[in-house]
Amino acid sequence: MDDIEVTVRRAAEADAAALAGLRWRRATLDHGYPGGDPDGFAAAMGDFMRGHPGHRAFVAEAAGEVVGMAWLAVLDRVPTADRHTRRGGDVQSVFVVPELRDRRVGALLMAAVLDEARHLGLEHVTVHSSPRAVAFYERNGWSHDPEWLAWAAEA
Repeated sequence: MDDIEVTVRRAAEADAAALAGLRWRRATLDHGYPGGDPDGFAAAMGDFMRGHPGHRAFVAEAAGEVVGMAWLAVLDRVPTADRHTRRGGDVQSVFVVPELRDRRVGALLMAAVLDEARHLGLEHVTVHSSPRAVAFYERNGWSHDPEWLAWAAEA
């Protein structure tokens, strides 16, 4: 495979359309969404970014194009008697375009997300993975926690 040069950086509001494009591509390719209003979705992504400063997006770029993303949602946690300020994180919406998967793009994104988590002093970071991505997370330092449970609303 040809070597590619990939850079990862924190996304800015100007990246909203590219981020929306990746989310749209994921919905249509990976989840079979039939389409609808991509322009309206891009506007909604910009609104989301402005309204949710605790969600930090990171983008991977190759050849001047955004080819991957990962989000870190930073969440305040209830204080304890000995720690009055506590925060955790949740990784969301990790996606790399299919043609660049298995080329370390995801690993670079995850390294940036976890560097940010360390910089922010987060106690822990969680991720809800697809079955396909579990091995990716394990290769990148994640482990299963038998104490973590999930609840989902009925569809």
